Amino acid sequence: MWTCKNLWKKFAPLARASSTLCLQNARGAVLNNERRLTLVPQAHMSSGAPGSGGDNNLYYLLIGATCVGGGFYAYRTIKEDKERYQERIDEIASRPNKVVPAQPITEAPGEQAAETPEEITPVTEDAPAETPEVTPIVEEVSPEVAAVEPEDPPATPEVEIAPEPVVEPAPEESVETPAAEPVVESEAAPVADSVSEEAVEQPSSPAPSESTPVAECLPAETVAPQTTTETESAAEPATVAPAEVPAPTPEFPSHAPYLLIGGGTASFAAARSIRARDPGARVLIITDEPDLPYMRPPLSKELWFSDDPSVVDTLRFKQWNGKERSIYFQPPSFYVSPQDLEKVENGGVAVLTGKKVVHMDVRGNKVTLSDNTEISYDKCLIATGGVPRNLQVIERAGEEVTKRTTLFRKVEDFKSLDKVSRDTKSITIIGGGFLGSELACALGRRSADSDLEVVQMFPEKGNMGKVLPEYLSNWTTAKVKSEGVKVITEALVKGVTYKDGRVEIKLKDGRVVKTDHIVAAVGLDPSVELAKSAGLEVDSDFGGFRVNAELQARSNIWVAGDAACFYDIRLGRRRVEHHDHAVVSGRLAGENMTGANKPYWHQSMFWSDLGPDVGYEAIGIVDSSLPTVGVFAKATAKDTPKAATEKSGTGIRSESETEGTASSPVASSTPEPPPVSQQKDDYGKGVIFYLRDKVVVGIILWNVFNRMPVARKIIKDGEEHADLNEVAKLFNIHED
Repeated sequence: MWTCKNLWKKFAPLARASSTLCLQNARGAVLNNERRLTLVPQAHMSSGAPGSGGDNNLYYLLIGATCVGGGFYAYRTIKEDKERYQERIDEIASRPNKVVPAQPITEAPGEQAAETPEEITPVTEDAPAETPEVTPIVEEVSPEVAAVEPEDPPATPEVEIAPEPVVEPAPEESVETPAAEPVVESEAAPVADSVSEEAVEQPSSPAPSESTPVAECLPAETVAPQTTTETESAAEPATVAPAEVPAPTPEFPSHAPYLLIGGGTASFAAARSIRARDPGARVLIITDEPDLPYMRPPLSKELWFSDDPSVVDTLRFKQWNGKERSIYFQPPSFYVSPQDLEKVENGGVAVLTGKKVVHMDVRGNKVTLSDNTEISYDKCLIATGGVPRNLQVIERAGEEVTKRTTLFRKVEDFKSLDKVSRDTKSITIIGGGFLGSELACALGRRSADSDLEVVQMFPEKGNMGKVLPEYLSNWTTAKVKSEGVKVITEALVKGVTYKDGRVEIKLKDGRVVKTDHIVAAVGLDPSVELAKSAGLEVDSDFGGFRVNAELQARSNIWVAGDAACFYDIRLGRRRVEHHDHAVVSGRLAGENMTGANKPYWHQSMFWSDLGPDVGYEAIGIVDSSLPTVGVFAKATAKDTPKAATEKSGTGIRSESETEGTASSPVASSTPEPPPVSQQKDDYGKGVIFYLRDKVVVGIILWNVFNRMPVARKIIKDGEEHADLNEVAKLFNIHED
């Protein structure tokens, strides 16, 4: 670089002088001729005086010399840097690495050691503790270090043998060691292992306790096979493998392709629908009840009329047609054990009882149970149903009143109330709806054979006053009284207390009713506890999870049964709390979970029986506040719930439509009952139409059975009818 600079200092003045001279000549020519210099196609720079003829030679010489000098300088610089780099690498490779001075191990005689270097005994961990010799400790080993001979130990003319160091673990790189000098790493000891002098001086007959090479931390490829000897395997302590303990089988699977929350009718209907469309599906039902899926209607109907004293245990009952069945949809053999759900070849339905889902992670597609365990899913159905509503005056009354109150909903509630009805003398039912009236008739009939007093009170003017028109409600109230029930109408509960071993119910008008036990049948609140964690919308008017026409609340989440607030294409937004709706909505949700994408258009029905002689079926919106038109006829012996079950072959009348299990009529083995006793205002059988804007939106078939498809079509058509008497003829109510 300095050479180029010096050359430039010498030749630069000549270049500047030549350029200056050219410029001065040009200016002089302009001044003498008083005109501009004529431009020529090519300009020539002279390197000397004008007319000298040596144009540009010096200029080219300067440029060429500069280029040659720069290239030579770059080549020499790169070459010198490379040589310095190589010298530095060699210096680092030959440098000893932090060797602690120690007494070297005595070598074997020169000739013998030179001839048999592979027999040098490697350092072992089993050397005696009393041996004073200590081998050097080397903290870092590289391939270059292994190839460089140490400086300190003396070397023989033929072969140079260095004392073997004990190398500590080097996790960054693997050390390849010649077979003659096996490098042994120590696993845990921070100091070098000792070795006796005799073991090195007599390699042909090593001591058993001092000859075992240890290479616990080295990879397999770094230890040469020649270092393994017979004495190594003999002296090495035996390693006992721990006994393999089989992992305990989990109580339930950690993942379910189809997860159904709730163990009621809707969940079971959905499970069957899923399996029908996907035969290999694995379905897991989670319920907080201890029982398998069962039907709830018999809990307030047929079970109370059974003559079998063990009905509480068997939960089997005789239908009105005399046939016997269980409240459970399927026996335990139908289901797969939750532990085996992931193993079964063709899938199945498993029920996880006694567990409650307390949290839903819809983004992670998993749920958390009450015991903090998690289960993931692909598709999920929420069919949590509802919880019985209680009166606030009872909740505030204290423990003594609370433990003497039954909120009727589950199997254990039936068992508890059955025991109470046999052990106490008085039961008061608060509520005049479907459940309250059914329980009142059932307990009233039982009171005929005992001293049990049954009282029913409600704020309406008659039984089922919110559903039936007033005249029919009054007739129903008279029917309930005839069953042995004391009915108190227009009763508003003001307070409840426990006094002198009995429960006192104070009414708003000052009346006081003393009883031993209370049954609160005042409605149902949909179970929507999961709405907050799942981010699901709850309807502010009807309650329940808001779903679309396909019963879907969110991606991969469906809702069915009592907890679903769905949109009815004919009647608008609704929420229904009946068995038939649970069956149909559960079945449709199961189909949509497998990709059917069907809308919910079904008009579900419900029914209620006031014993075996009086019953009704209803569909649509049946609200006593709507205008009604009733058409009645005289009842006959076949116009009873008992006769209806004989004709359909099933006690759950909705099953003939929703389940497709109706069989041919079965003749009754019992004699036909006499005709229903007539009263002054005879409402033996008939049809009640509920109107909204002159259009039929609800129908009750009073002691008229197996005509529900006709009623469903009338509501579906949504037409105005000038004469409903003509419409009533479609139900054949005038046939004997």
